[in-house]
Amino acid sequence: MATILITGSNQGIGFEFARQYAADGWNVIACCRTPDKADELQALADKNSTIWIEQLDVCDHSAIDALGAKYKNTSLDVLLNNAGIIGPIPIADHIHRQHFGSMDYAVWQQVLETNTFAPIKLAETFVHAIAASEQKKIINISSNVGSISERCLPAIAYGSSKTALNKATTIVAEQLRDRGIIVALFCPGAVKTRMDAWGQAGVGIEDSVSSLRPLIETLTISDSGSFRDYTGRTIAW
Repeated sequence: MATILITGSNQGIGFEFARQYAADGWNVIACCRTPDKADELQALADKNSTIWIEQLDVCDHSAIDALGAKYKNTSLDVLLNNAGIIGPIPIADHIHRQHFGSMDYAVWQQVLETNTFAPIKLAETFVHAIAASEQKKIINISSNVGSISERCLPAIAYGSSKTALNKATTIVAEQLRDRGIIVALFCPGAVKTRMDAWGQAGVGIEDSVSSLRPLIETLTISDSGSFRDYTGRTIAW
């Protein structure tokens, strides 16, 4: 039975990934910061014995190390780095804190720690478990906001965190290629979640995840280092 670890699995696309993978018989290590408040996830786990909920603050590197030690003998087919933040929400009320001239550097640091540092730390921690698996995949959820050539949300902290994640991911992909590990970036689209910047998202959570899963499933080593959206379109760097 294949195993996937999903961060940020208490809501949004993280929860939907957990639901769909569990429904297909996968072992799901569902990580979130406050499991005691994750009512939907707890209810889902009550109905699925293959869902294992783990408390994890992705900015706490010692907690990541402890989780890695707990699952050191588990083959991890897919590491899905989904947890991410856009900054203080609603973003429309706080976007000025990510504008030049009024930058909130504490916000920038927090966004970087969550969106950029955490996925790489998790990959480092679980790389041996991933290498021991059959599928050998690291999936980092990014955004077209991180594309330098595609102009969109003018948020310095969030945009730069995703740009940095994209670059780091391509480097990791090259370093792990010889081990047969596939590392890829995906943008889920403008999904209707709490991170929807202006309340204008047009992609349903279930539709996004249902579209992403076959793209993840069919990845080969030649796709390592790629950046695509939920439709399969390659996103320009």
